[in-house]
Amino acid sequence: MTKFSLIIPVFNRPDEIDELLQSLENQTDKDFEVLIVEDGSAVKCDEICKKYFEKLDLKYFFKQNSGRSETRNYGMERANGNYFLIFDSDVILPVHYIETVRRCLSENYVDCFGGRDDADKNFTDLQKAVNYAMTSFFTTGGIRGGTKKSEKFSPRSFNMGLSREVFEKVGGYKNMIGEDIDLSIRVLDAGFKTTLFKDAYVFHKRRVSLKSFFRQVNTFGKGRVILGKIHKNSLKIVHILPSIFVIGTIFLLLLSFFNALFLLPILFFILLIFVDAAIKNRSTKIGFLSVIASFTQLFGYGLGMLSEIFTGKAAKKTQEENYK
Repeated sequence: MTKFSLIIPVFNRPDEIDELLQSLENQTDKDFEVLIVEDGSAVKCDEICKKYFEKLDLKYFFKQNSGRSETRNYGMERANGNYFLIFDSDVILPVHYIETVRRCLSENYVDCFGGRDDADKNFTDLQKAVNYAMTSFFTTGGIRGGTKKSEKFSPRSFNMGLSREVFEKVGGYKNMIGEDIDLSIRVLDAGFKTTLFKDAYVFHKRRVSLKSFFRQVNTFGKGRVILGKIHKNSLKIVHILPSIFVIGTIFLLLLSFFNALFLLPILFFILLIFVDAAIKNRSTKIGFLSVIASFTQLFGYGLGMLSEIFTGKAAKKTQEENYK
């Protein structure tokens, strides 16, 4: 029997936890335990959790701040289940999520899986645009769940599952940028299988401003360089495309001072994003915002990768923190 333990780290986000726990209360399959692990928050969610103690098999922990990786590991070490489901605090689960995962594992058991993320109809237009930028084939190449290829999928920790056996053999998350991808690679290297369960999606609110979204994807770009140094074969062409996009866009803008025709590739890309996003979201406003979000995503990630290639600052900072 598969006994699920849901591990949710949280840091200063009680409102998000309330929404997430509401979605767990509404699950069609309620055979699971929930572990909320507060990572030294100044604004705690303990009072929020009290509302759900009689509705869910819920456990609340408060620990000293040590980062999301150690916080997830802390939860898994204290879980009673034999299969861990990992979520970020800014997700909401559709009512059939647990039921879907249980069905997928019974039909095709794997020791580690990842699921897609989507935008709920109640999200703001900007959140829907950011979701498009992170999931569209034209911006991320479909590597976050949009691709048909599911074998050896690298799960992301906003929607990820792994067995207790994996945790005990491979270990948990490391304190580094890109910790979820690093864990996925180590799971595969240990001989376990990973896959994508497309039907096991979550509604991911992501960042609520373009500034915070830029910082997030900039960190992702730096992390990809670090991962490439640790796991030599993990860096693929699709990962460096944002950096090529940044260099190419700047180059075309400079050339356009001599001939405006050099702007045509950029204008074509803008039109492509606008039309695709507007059709998918049935909104010209979201189409317009998706153009802005897509450039934010590509420039944030690309500049982050280029910065780390030439300076290595993020890797040095991580090493210093690990040796404090």
